[in-house]
Amino acid sequence: MNTLIVRTLAVLATLALLLTGSAAAAAGGAGPADRPAPLTAAGLAASWTGPLSTSGRYVVDATGNRFKLKSGNWDGAQGHWLGSGDIADPANHEHAEPSGNMPLGLDRVPIARILGDFHALGLNSIRLPFSNALIHDTATVPDAAVAANPGLRGRTPLQVLDAVIAALTADGFAVILNNHTTTARWCCGLDGNERWNSGQSTEQWIADWVFMAGRYRDDKRVVGADLRNEVRRDVLDDPNWGWGDAHDEYAAFEAAGNRILQTAPDLLVVMEGINWQGVPLDGLPHGRPVLTPVQNLSNTLVRSGKLVYSAHFYAYTGPNHSGATGLGETHDPRYQDLTPEQLAQAVDQQALFVTRGGQHFTAPVWISEFGAGGRGPADPKERAWLDRFTDILVANDTDFAVWPLVGWTRDGVPQDNWALLSYDAAGTRLGIEEPGDWRAADWHRLVDAAGHTGPVPATERWNMLALDHADLDTSARMLALPDWDRGARKGSCPDSERLAGLGRGDGRGLCTDAGGPARSAAPYPVVTDERYVTGGDWASGYSKLQCPDGTFAAGYSVRGDAMSALLCAPAATALPTAGRTVWFDHGDNRPAGGGSTGSDWAPGSYKGQCADHEYLAGVAFTWRWSHGGVPDALLCRPLG
Repeated sequence: MNTLIVRTLAVLATLALLLTGSAAAAAGGAGPADRPAPLTAAGLAASWTGPLSTSGRYVVDATGNRFKLKSGNWDGAQGHWLGSGDIADPANHEHAEPSGNMPLGLDRVPIARILGDFHALGLNSIRLPFSNALIHDTATVPDAAVAANPGLRGRTPLQVLDAVIAALTADGFAVILNNHTTTARWCCGLDGNERWNSGQSTEQWIADWVFMAGRYRDDKRVVGADLRNEVRRDVLDDPNWGWGDAHDEYAAFEAAGNRILQTAPDLLVVMEGINWQGVPLDGLPHGRPVLTPVQNLSNTLVRSGKLVYSAHFYAYTGPNHSGATGLGETHDPRYQDLTPEQLAQAVDQQALFVTRGGQHFTAPVWISEFGAGGRGPADPKERAWLDRFTDILVANDTDFAVWPLVGWTRDGVPQDNWALLSYDAAGTRLGIEEPGDWRAADWHRLVDAAGHTGPVPATERWNMLALDHADLDTSARMLALPDWDRGARKGSCPDSERLAGLGRGDGRGLCTDAGGPARSAAPYPVVTDERYVTGGDWASGYSKLQCPDGTFAAGYSVRGDAMSALLCAPAATALPTAGRTVWFDHGDNRPAGGGSTGSDWAPGSYKGQCADHEYLAGVAFTWRWSHGGVPDALLCRPLG
């Protein structure tokens, strides 16, 4: 089905719920007595088996059952200091809640009680933010900061994080680590934490991630690495997606994800899109790309089935609104200003389109931050926005993580009224389930919503390769070997996939696992000439790179835009040798209804693609007629 039609139907389905769900929320929704009982620790632990992977748009557990991420953010380990004033003065911390660079609440509530309250909310997973500074902090935490958990006295913040993670996973929760900040300073403005390499090198950032992945590798309930929080412009420079420079989030996340998977192959790798680009002034270009660049440049990891994309949405921000009031505020609408139709369309265009099946970008989307203030005077626009946004999450069966879970109360009033659970100095709880929190109906609708459960059928995967600026070797097997075409830019498909298509003159390629075939353990031939051309001249007058019979293309290399070599993988069983020539020198030649044909993995270039039931066996090119050695035709052969 045409991608535009699919997306339109999804938006219409969302709008149908907007007409019913918000009305239910306004009427109060289901009360606690009407709700299913939340899982106990034992029940949650028994309900799923780690590690997690992906199948199409869904996250699945080790048994292949859907594991919908019903998550909350337990923040604090990333730091709450606002960046100026005495760090010992609570007034200089966000919401006057100094976290001590640990998850909030350990000074006033035993961990076991906090986790019990998480269970009561209906959560099955926790996003756990941390800073790079925490990893290297050797000072022990103050005794007062862990007063309700005296067993944590004398530990460093990282050792406290170890204990928190161990407690969470023992209680059955899935834990996703989130690199929130570089320094232990509150996020997210011009605070020195704008990019992964703000205040540190990209290599140091990756090294910290490799350290964290290795540290928790043996705990299969530590399920994911959320690479970086809200990548955005600093004073002078924008992040970008695919430019090949020091600010290229696509390249940095690709490199980090693959290094993490080489250390801890069971982890999910979570990639959030660009949170902000440009200068927020009327008349100057600015906006919130989120995941829109993924439409034409998606990530491919060394392990298929480990990529999750994520996005953040708040009422006070907007597609082109920074969220600022006063300095930095523009006349662009905030999300809370959009009609239900406009909001559904914006969320789809910025994030949820990624869940469309059968495309190079298809992956689960986790809305890893959203929230609203729940007590005190309610902002009518914010309240209406949360109703509508909840409808969108329910209609799309979307994975989510609310921000934040834990806060403090003073004199019976939450210091951060966004927190779902607030505790006073004596440990008394004021939570979303207690009277007076208008968000309860929306929360119940969301956490109790019906959705896909049980087994998720295996889906065919499509992944793109982009050699725009550098190598993209996603074959773990080839990464362990010497450079197979020195001086050329090289791309190889994941070891479970084969090459299915090429772009003409842009270094782009398409991989798939549709229809196999299985590989043998034999070496991979690298083809640089015509010695393996068999079965007649399938592209007369053209130079040809052809895989030996019994092998199929699994990678390629280019010099400039010209073909250099073809990487061939040996099949475990015999492959047919009859074939057809697919020319794409004068236009696209892609199979109607084939995989990823509803998306453009090489925009601006002609594309050739074998049918889903075929394997790519050869590439033809020429230097005549100013063609420049770029691929002009493919040899496609049936898989069986």
